[in-house]
Amino acid sequence: MYTFKKEERLCNKRLIDKLFHNGSSFLCYPFKASWLYHTEPQSYPAQILFSVSKRRYKHAVDRNLIKRCMRESYRLHKQQRLYNLLIAADKTIVLSVGYIGKQIEPYSVIEKKMLKLLNQLAEQLTGSNSIQAK
Repeated sequence: MYTFKKEERLCNKRLIDKLFHNGSSFLCYPFKASWLYHTEPQSYPAQILFSVSKRRYKHAVDRNLIKRCMRESYRLHKQQRLYNLLIAADKTIVLSVGYIGKQIEPYSVIEKKMLKLLNQLAEQLTGSNSIQAK
């Protein structure tokens, strides 16, 4: 339940290109999220990619710290905020979360914002489901 396995990470270059060219996106500062429904069967309801700009954060240790915090907060909250919704709707998505903040936030702030992002994503997913159903 509280795991984050290799199969949950988005690594496929074609899928990443499709996500950034055809996907929907929204801002939830300090994150920018892009998502796209995925039609092919996956072992998990969502595949996710975390990114931090190399231009804004020159040191790899800073980028890794931010990504580690993002992954941890996602890992803890994905099941109740995202997976349950996707499993109920029988859908799969690919998701990208980029950190666009100007400074390194503490873990508590990142976790709170990740919760907000997952709630916002859930709202968008349910909104698009109702549009497709009509």
